[in-house]
Amino acid sequence: LGGALLSNFLLDLGASTVEIGLLASIPQLTNLLQPLGAYLGDRIKSRHWYSLVIFGSSRLPWLLIVPGIWLVSTSRIQPRQLLLLTLAIICLSNFMEALGRASFLSWMAVLVPDRLRGRYFGFRNSVVTFTNLIGVPVLGLAVSKWPGGSLSGFGVVLVVGVVFATLSLIFQFWITDVNPQLVHAADSDTDHGSPLKKVFSFLKDANFLRFLFYSSFWSFAVNISAPFFNLYLLGDLNLDVSVVTLYNSLGAGANLLMLMFWGRLADRIGNRPLMITVGILVALTPLLWLESGTSPIFLWAWFPLLHILGGATWAAIDLCSGNLMMSVTPLRNQSIYFAVAAAVPGITGAIGITVGSYIASLTDFGGLPMAFAISAVLRLLALLPLVFVHEQRAVPVSELMRVLIPTLKRQAGAIQAGRTSLKPLPLIEDLEDESPPASSST
Repeated sequence: LGGALLSNFLLDLGASTVEIGLLASIPQLTNLLQPLGAYLGDRIKSRHWYSLVIFGSSRLPWLLIVPGIWLVSTSRIQPRQLLLLTLAIICLSNFMEALGRASFLSWMAVLVPDRLRGRYFGFRNSVVTFTNLIGVPVLGLAVSKWPGGSLSGFGVVLVVGVVFATLSLIFQFWITDVNPQLVHAADSDTDHGSPLKKVFSFLKDANFLRFLFYSSFWSFAVNISAPFFNLYLLGDLNLDVSVVTLYNSLGAGANLLMLMFWGRLADRIGNRPLMITVGILVALTPLLWLESGTSPIFLWAWFPLLHILGGATWAAIDLCSGNLMMSVTPLRNQSIYFAVAAAVPGITGAIGITVGSYIASLTDFGGLPMAFAISAVLRLLALLPLVFVHEQRAVPVSELMRVLIPTLKRQAGAIQAGRTSLKPLPLIEDLEDESPPASSST
């Protein structure tokens, strides 16, 4: 229910660019609570029940928006009041979710072996993306064409979303539970430090600090522009929400097609090399938004291509970022590491959104297009610290490029010949024959 649907709902209520930026910054700021959530999660005896309580209580408050929509429709309250209520609910929901994310990620890190994470999370993310691919355009069309107007349509969609989000928690009963007390039992005889010392133990891990610096800089650079692409389409270009959700679905489709490719490739050559090479494309993408308009060539060719490119490349970044974070964190106090790795980039991401909102409001300075250009430059600079992060089992980037380029040419030739396989088997075989995994030097 986020993304274009929520942005369109807030725009219907009269939200400004700054308030749309605030919407995007709330999840970033609430990440500051993740260390507290990690501490609380490690004190209980069941990851399952902790997640059930936290995530269940984060989803139900969304239902309060439904009577608010009715009150606005009957002129009993002003749209501005519902806008403020919605922002408050978003704050509360993200507040609760922040307390559970580190614990849930630690749960998954214990259950999924390192050698299978690329394939497993690639498949899992593919299922999620496929659901979005089908659901988002249908929901966007429903909101756009609802007889009572887009506000009422969003209310109906919201109820459906909350019901399914709550039902999804039931499936956690089929996931093997983990007792964090038992996971850390092996450390009890050797780790007698105070709780405060455990929280700041990451400061002695140089490799993790390098990763933290990269992720913080990257979060700042990305969020200068990322929250405003939908706003640009809905507000500046005044496109219909159904068209924008269709674009998002194309991106989700590209994401779906590439996730398994990137997952299997990451298991073979490592996450860091992929993040560097694909990250260059992600960094340059905002520059492509500088050439835009409302003519048919943009509406039916350029914008769809941009979303397809974004979906395909961000599939690698999102998948590999999580896997690399798991790789550079030790088992001891792992949830604390995860929480810090979310909290610090959350701060820089919120700062980036604030900077982007300010730049977007300066129409004489260029507005949103200027924010896109600045974001692209900073994204390229943010990739530099990643070069110095060490990852076991990662091949050198130079070796990856030597084999990746010919492989992509073969894939392009296969597509032209009518064969559309996206499996990275030729590349994996080449790496196995010519260059076994080495250190993570560039």
